Order: sequence, then C-alpha cells, then structure tokens
Amino acid sequence: MRFYDTVLRTLGLERAPSKQWVEWGDFSIAQATEENPVTRRLHVAFFAPTHSEVDEFWRVGTEAGYRDDGAPGPRPQYSRSYYGSFLLDPDGNSAEAVYHDAHRRRGSIDHLWIRVADVAASKRFYEAAAPHTRFQLRVDKPDRAHFSGAGGSFSLVSGEPTEHVHVAFPAADNSTVEAFHRAGVEAGYTSNGGPGERPIYHEGYYGAFILDPDGNSVEVVNHNRG
Repeated sequence: MRFYDTVLRTLGLERAPSKQWVEWGDFSIAQATEENPVTRRLHVAFFAPTHSEVDEFWRVGTEAGYRDDGAPGPRPQYSRSYYGSFLLDPDGNSAEAVYHDAHRRRGSIDHLWIRVADVAASKRFYEAAAPHTRFQLRVDKPDRAHFSGAGGSFSLVSGEPTEHVHVAFPAADNSTVEAFHRAGVEAGYTSNGGPGERPIYHEGYYGAFILDPDGNSVEVVNHNRG
C-alpha cells in the first residue's frame, strides 16, 4: 500500500476508502490470503498527461527506496510519442507511468501486460469475451496478442505466466454480464462466480466471473449506478 500511495499521488490519485480492498481510481489491491495468493509478474501502466509527471513518478519512487525498472524516457518501439518510466512494487510487479498521444483520464489504467503460457489459447479466450468486454484484437503475433478498447488496452505476452490477477470490464446492463458468463461456460471455460448481485461491494453491484486459461479471474460488471 505504501508503494502505490507514494507513486500514484504524483499522478493525482489518492487512496479511496473501501470495505474490501485499497483503491486508487480503477486500480485496487487487497491483502493476500491462502485462498487469494499474491499477484506476480503483472505489468500495469497509469496514464500521465505530461512528461514531467512521468519523471516525477520515477523520481519519487526511487528516492523512497523502491526498485527502478526503467528510467524515464522515450520508448519508440511502442509509438513515436511514447514516454514512460517504470518501477517494481514490493511483490515484483512492474508499475509504469506513461505519456503518449491518446485521450485518457489522468491516472487511469492505460494498459496491462499479462504474461501467459500459451498466447494462442489465451487469445481465443479473450476473443470469445470481446463482444461483452468491448476490447478487440488489434495485434496478432505468435508471441503477443494486443487488445484495445475505448479507454485502454492489454497485451497477452508469452512468458512465465502472470499469476492471481483479477481484471474487471464494465458493462452497461445486467444482460451483458449474463451473456459474458453464458458464452464463457458454453465455450468450456471455468466459472468463478455466476451472474448476480454482490452487495458486499456496493448496492447494485452485478457481476460474473470466468477463469482465463492461466487461472486469472476475468469479470464483467454492471455497477448499476445510473
């Protein structure tokens, strides 16, 4: 918690109170348990509207004693405007602040990199979910599949799999949640919780959960907040 408090504050994100987890905007963490072990090998990038905030994210993090995973600078291999900096959280996950030419909310999750055992198998899972998550396949390579939507993107990358991640996609209505779960189960994937209300999170919360091929929990949720 101290790590994310320290570095996300540079992007204008402050910790919000929650009964179930610790939350900064769209990103949250919870205490690991035997049932829900520590997340490993995840890469999460937060959008910064200026180069100076990318620099500050890295400076504040390294000065607080956290591990450098890549100094601020351009990364033209991603795009001409891409400018990022990288740190490792206490569990070894990679956190990034990134600027590029895109319309994003300040501090929102810009992208995830999820390492997978079998790119083709994981790609099939997320393609099956795409009508309900609204994230479409944009790059299809043997070692990487890239999906993007209106507010961000994620990549499936060949390597030692990312473990114990939970990713939730928003839905505008309960029927989308139900269709996602039905399609996943009919395609042979494992349910991790059927469609229904989860008032433990907040009133009106309606979600469903499917496990991807690496055992990560993928959710589609309608918050029913009007």
